[in-house]
Amino acid sequence: MKYAANILETIGHTPLVKLNRVTASLPCPVFAKVEFFNPGNSIKDRMAIKMVEVAEQKGLLKPGGTIIEGTSGNTGMGLALAAVIKGYKCIFTTTDKQSKEKVDILKAVGAEVIVCPTNVEPEDPRSYYSVSKRLATEIPNSFYVNQYDNLANRDAHYEQTGPEIWEQTDGKVTHLIVATGTGGTITGTGKFLKEKNPNIKVWAIDSYGSLLKKYFETGEIDMSEVYPYITEGIGEDFVPQNYDMGVIDAFTKVTDKDGAVMARRITKEEGIFVGYSAGSAVAGLMQLKDTLKPDDVVVVIFHDHGSRYVGKVYNDQWMMERGFLDVKTVKDIVGARRNMPLVTIDADEKVSEAIAKMRKFDIEHIPVTKGSDIIGAVSESGLFNKLIDNPHLKDATVQEVMHAPFPMVSQETPIEKLSVYINRENGAVMTKDESGDHHIVTKYDIIQALGR
Repeated sequence: MKYAANILETIGHTPLVKLNRVTASLPCPVFAKVEFFNPGNSIKDRMAIKMVEVAEQKGLLKPGGTIIEGTSGNTGMGLALAAVIKGYKCIFTTTDKQSKEKVDILKAVGAEVIVCPTNVEPEDPRSYYSVSKRLATEIPNSFYVNQYDNLANRDAHYEQTGPEIWEQTDGKVTHLIVATGTGGTITGTGKFLKEKNPNIKVWAIDSYGSLLKKYFETGEIDMSEVYPYITEGIGEDFVPQNYDMGVIDAFTKVTDKDGAVMARRITKEEGIFVGYSAGSAVAGLMQLKDTLKPDDVVVVIFHDHGSRYVGKVYNDQWMMERGFLDVKTVKDIVGARRNMPLVTIDADEKVSEAIAKMRKFDIEHIPVTKGSDIIGAVSESGLFNKLIDNPHLKDATVQEVMHAPFPMVSQETPIEKLSVYINRENGAVMTKDESGDHHIVTKYDIIQALGR
């Protein structure tokens, strides 16, 4: 039989997958090292188990002990899996900008999670760095992992990630792209690859609000570079010891919006359900693409799985609230008409008059009114079917043949969401603007808007 003795034995040997659409404008092939195939759904499983094993070898982590760490979620998951198999307890600190899904997952595997404020300096006693350090001094038989300065972090990638990429590309890799945080992945992987071929370029992707790029370029820690940002898992407000800046050839910063939008594109266009940092990595690659040549072979690290971000990056409302989602809404359709008046018909008018209005204004749908109220609707297709069955209905009142009013929707409703309301049976929706005036939106209007 072929099986793993426990879940930890499934870590590593993740697939390399060619990207076809989001990088179509690049002159060379781009491959994603898809790390969510690890059991904890992220690349952090590699260094988590390595740090635990080194701690055991050094006698820093003893049977029945407690693992303590500050984590954005993924390292915690890897450590938690190790703790489950090896019989340790876990206490993790994280920041309030991390997704709720990450916190819930850590709790699901038995960890205690303490959420700390994001917008404080690392030395602040409330920061997730400081709280984890303090707990390690207060709790007996505990081990503070410190993934930022624990060099077993980068050793894991030197021993595993680098060799895998070299073997999977048959030694043809020319560029490594990593959205970087602790520095372990980019330093360990990059060091191994450069030892194999010093000409390989290692590009680091940073976030606005992080000081890493400035430090790489000047060697100075400039706290004026530091401010709150939304992207999770990358960038830092200090320089972890895992960094060897000599391994890195270039740094570029990516906005919160560009990373989030690209993550959604990768998922939608490549079918790879990625996390936030993968979007940042590819967005950063696109910013540096002008130096690429046709015979280059690019490898991008896809750190984790999109399931960690369903309440954020993959939530339309969350994206729109932050101005990240450039979507057309019902308001855009109404505004494009330049205040064309709404054509209505009174319930007591004849069906023949409704038909005449449809011809005159070249429309298919008309709201039916009674005084100032909209009480129903008539449609060309509905009238056609009724008149075929009974031609005399043209002399009936509209109220006798009308159907229910068109559904009312908010002006902020994205066009893509209108498919819930507009179908074969119902060809339009109604909306009301800030002045209280009603407007109609039809299938034709939607097609026009999507085609612009």
